[in-house]
Amino acid sequence: MNSTSFTVNGRQYTPPSRPLVAICLDGSADEYLDAALARGRMPHLQRMSVTGWRGFARGAMPSFTNVNNASIVTGVPPAVHGIGGNFFFDSASGEEVMMNSAKFLRAETIFPAAQRAGRKVAVITAKEKLRDIFASGLIAHGGLAFSSEKAGLARHESHGIAEVEGLVGPTPAIYSAEASLYVLRAGVKLLETGRADFLYLSTTDFMQHKFSPEATEALEFYAAIDVELGRLLDLRAAVALTADHGMNAKQSPDGSPKVIYLESELIRRFGPGFRVILPITDPYVVHHGALGSFAQVHLPVSTNDQSRAVDVIQWLAELPGVTEVLERSTAARLMELPPDRMGDLVVCAGRDVVLGRTPEYHDLRAIEGGLRSHGGRYEEMVPFVLSEPLGPVHAMRARGDLRNFDLFEFLCNASS
Repeated sequence: MNSTSFTVNGRQYTPPSRPLVAICLDGSADEYLDAALARGRMPHLQRMSVTGWRGFARGAMPSFTNVNNASIVTGVPPAVHGIGGNFFFDSASGEEVMMNSAKFLRAETIFPAAQRAGRKVAVITAKEKLRDIFASGLIAHGGLAFSSEKAGLARHESHGIAEVEGLVGPTPAIYSAEASLYVLRAGVKLLETGRADFLYLSTTDFMQHKFSPEATEALEFYAAIDVELGRLLDLRAAVALTADHGMNAKQSPDGSPKVIYLESELIRRFGPGFRVILPITDPYVVHHGALGSFAQVHLPVSTNDQSRAVDVIQWLAELPGVTEVLERSTAARLMELPPDRMGDLVVCAGRDVVLGRTPEYHDLRAIEGGLRSHGGRYEEMVPFVLSEPLGPVHAMRARGDLRNFDLFEFLCNASS
């Protein structure tokens, strides 16, 4: 197995000559791991925590899937790789655009470089929306990438692999626990058959959106995850896992979503012309109904008057449930975001509050069982676990500002 070093986006990776598996457990706030560990449901994770390292890392803001997965696979923040949300308003075209394509990436992922360095790279995601981003430049160099959502459609020429269902099993429903477990089982199969030795496995957060950490369904789900962790460890893989974001209940005591409809409120107070963009928006509305704790606000042209903009900022900051209101340049600097894909203002909400556009924009029937969501500061801190002990340099770094997008660098370099 090749251990040749390679450099991507200014970071050097020297993978050891053994299988390496990086895992993003989508939506896995540390409370989910704690709840399962406390009940003895994750013995293999417990083993990793004792023989390796377990702590916290800070994710990228906003705490959404595309943003953080893109950061993890490039090793750099959104300001560098260019994807600052699942969704943005392209002022040049005047269109609202979903950033689920590699064409929006401004930095190379680490996968083509790892493949060129002699590793057998496999990238498996639950959500098809991420596959194109992950597969960028990889298939042409002999790697493979597919999603559990569209496993049956994988072809050699486009995915680097065919007959996935024959290897792993039937394609699961995306709104299920199986969509995530399929990703992990596929990783195990690829290791067992020698098809891959450098893997990125990214799950979906459907279960975390639906169930609290103590719910029976969540505990069973994490127990099933632990079974696959054990299989990876039995195959002598070095394993590192983190999450793209955490998850919190965002509802009132009666179970209804606790929403501030920003666009409606702004128009009611200041008049027409405001456009609110919700970067959580993606095809999976059953997860969250496009309601998260982060929003971009585009001001009306008439609000170019600085004093009027200040009035809007001050008024927003005083809304109950709003925790941050930042103008573009400040938000870009503090949150490491690409300013050309941002609104004039960034608004964040509290732990139990989400931001919407208008009541008519959101179909709340999709979240009738209660709303659990993410996007703000309260979902920014995520678990970070390695199966191998840290060397002295990385042990020191882990006590500082560890980021979830340090995952591959730690997996490749931290034991030396």
